[in-house]
Amino acid sequence: MTATAPITQDLVTIPRKTPEGPLNLVGLTREGMTSAFLDAGTPEKQVKMRVNQVWQWIYYWGVRDFADMTNLSKDYRLMLAENFRIELPELVSRGVSADGTRKYLVRIAGGHEVEVVYIPESDRGTLCVSSQVGCTLTCSFCHTGTQKLVRNLTPGEIVGQVMLVRDDLGEWPERGGPKDETRLLSNIVLMGMGEPLYNFDNVRDAMKIVMDGEGISLSRRRITLSTSGVVPEIARCAEEIGCMMAVSFHATTDEVRDKLVPINKKWNIETLLGALKEYPRLSNSERITFEYVMLKDVNDSDADARRLVNLIRGIPAKINLIPFNEWPGAPYERSDWSRIEAFADIIYKAGYASPIRTPRGEDIMAACGQLKSATERARKSRRQIETEAHQG
Repeated sequence: MTATAPITQDLVTIPRKTPEGPLNLVGLTREGMTSAFLDAGTPEKQVKMRVNQVWQWIYYWGVRDFADMTNLSKDYRLMLAENFRIELPELVSRGVSADGTRKYLVRIAGGHEVEVVYIPESDRGTLCVSSQVGCTLTCSFCHTGTQKLVRNLTPGEIVGQVMLVRDDLGEWPERGGPKDETRLLSNIVLMGMGEPLYNFDNVRDAMKIVMDGEGISLSRRRITLSTSGVVPEIARCAEEIGCMMAVSFHATTDEVRDKLVPINKKWNIETLLGALKEYPRLSNSERITFEYVMLKDVNDSDADARRLVNLIRGIPAKINLIPFNEWPGAPYERSDWSRIEAFADIIYKAGYASPIRTPRGEDIMAACGQLKSATERARKSRRQIETEAHQG
């Protein structure tokens, strides 16, 4: 592949090491941890072993205190404690839906907050992870898109979401206990706040940590990255992460998609589909997932269903139909259930899986497209109160 400049945005980044304190090991790749340990005085002949030991303590056992790393000498543990820390984002609150879905409000450096959602099902437990504070894409049906982009999350802030939820689920192995392969958190979807491919390097590093076999050890096939269509980064994702790919598609004509997913004005449907056709081959993935939110009288006609089938012809694919999750002030309505089923039937008869996603966590605003940090909601509420007061 011809090397291209990464697609980035002008964002404030948070340095991994601040003058006030030691370097946080959470979020460092193996290469990063190796460099850090060498800089702290670890002999070159020992560094690979030390990285392996510390890595397993942090990511396999979930240990946060260097004093508990009992296979390291006391002097080495003291050196680690002087130079490094093991720190996760702060858990602010947890809401539990009637259907068991859990939504976590998580505070990161700078006092910013993001939301993380855990969805338990009979055969899996899926964690919806955020990659940015806010979002720049302004998709018109998405509540998260009404919150302005603040900054990218660091690798440690992304991995930290996974570790926080494993804490809450009590899923770290018990030392000395029998090995248990049961996974409450078995799948990750990068479908929370933000566009993952606009924060590619940090997302890649975080997923390398999650996939590492000596730690959390989730297979790349259990990780799905959802993009709205940042075309130049799709091939990089295949080659450097290799996870499953989902695309927020939502329309079958450029005219409609331009309104629903404004990034389409930059990379239209034809350009996006061209990149997606290559993805399964490059990443050795089975198929692309097309996410399609069902909006009443906007994109839910039989003609839309037939166009969708024709557009994706030749791409190994499944289509997830998502009943629109309404939020205060939303400009759209959910398609009638009979309309969604008729749409699904056309796709199914054309030979594609077309599951209708069961809305989860709507009662705690944790459903797809509803995430928006509590601080931003509160800020908006205060503005509305002030505006109304001036009007009065």
